[in-house]
Amino acid sequence: MPKVNLGPEPLVEANVLLRNAVLGAYTHIQAHSVLHEVVLGDYSYCAGYNQIDYAAIGKFCSIASFVRINPGNHPTYTRVAQHHFTYRSSDYGMGEDDKAFFDWRRSRPVTIGNDVWIGHNASILPGVIVGNGAVIGTGAVVTRDVAPYSIVAGVPAGKIGMRFPEGLIERIEASRWWDWDYDTLKERLPDFRDLDTFIYKYL
Repeated sequence: MPKVNLGPEPLVEANVLLRNAVLGAYTHIQAHSVLHEVVLGDYSYCAGYNQIDYAAIGKFCSIASFVRINPGNHPTYTRVAQHHFTYRSSDYGMGEDDKAFFDWRRSRPVTIGNDVWIGHNASILPGVIVGNGAVIGTGAVVTRDVAPYSIVAGVPAGKIGMRFPEGLIERIEASRWWDWDYDTLKERLPDFRDLDTFIYKYL
């Protein structure tokens, strides 16, 4: 990743479309991304070519390139035609768009916890909740909720492991380190670089 200087104001690169998006401090949205009705927590970033709709994303999330969050569906079983013209009708000069079609997806937002890593080209489908500290593998298609600190991969995504034992997960969750202020994070940065030290000092 090229060197960047992040600060309290979000860094938004070229060719990014933000529609009703709220970006936290130290966030970074790389080029060719679209965020529509998204809240992105402090220190989280998108690595570019991302499409994210109707989602609440926590702090310290790492979202790789080409990730899709809450992608749209086509009316495969409910209409004779699956095409955009039946719901994006105004694009074709055929009248008003089908508001109910879009409201369905809006009513099923994706919720992503803190410190989640989402791998390259993954998709997270409407209504999914991803717990704190989870890892979503490259190319995964996430169709159901993901437990905190679990690692999922595949199509559809399934659990392949856990980052830490259950007792340690509970202690990390209780610490809520993602809510520490900037000065505290900076002071304790060396401890973040060694798991045993962090456990000893803060858990």
